[in-house]
Amino acid sequence: MFVPFEKLSPESRVWVYQGSRPFTKDEARIVTNTLREFCEQWAAHGEPLTSSFLIEANQFVMMAVDEDFHHPSGCSIDSSVSVLRHIHQTTGIDLLDRTNVAFEIQGQTVLVPIAKLKQQFQDGILKPESITFNTLIATKQEWTTRWKLPAEKTWLAKYLPKPALTP
Repeated sequence: MFVPFEKLSPESRVWVYQGSRPFTKDEARIVTNTLREFCEQWAAHGEPLTSSFLIEANQFVMMAVDEDFHHPSGCSIDSSVSVLRHIHQTTGIDLLDRTNVAFEIQGQTVLVPIAKLKQQFQDGILKPESITFNTLIATKQEWTTRWKLPAEKTWLAKYLPKPALTP
């Protein structure tokens, strides 16, 4: 059962999927319609899930379930991944590729391959205070408080250059 995202409880479970590029207006409409239809029928063991979604920064999809009503099952989570694969086939946007990290740079979402993170931090292209999107959030509450963070306050801190030791 679809409900508007803002009506979900703060404890609602959230999964974040990052697009391989921003959505066009037409693609955003396709994604919205597809996910709305999916949420209307999303169920676990025959019980409707109180669910929603949100498109953020025109490049992220957040799927959410209010577990106060029913918990999603493994099969119901698999069905949500299937709808994301369908979106990929329809739009060409891969929402399941985890090889890039998104940063907000001058108001734009920029994807950086994980393999290039260390070098970009060393070269000063990315800085400890560079804002990243925290795709590891697990609840709606975390989305409201920890969605955008400086890289140094996330798992990306391990890629930051280590200060030189001085005698």
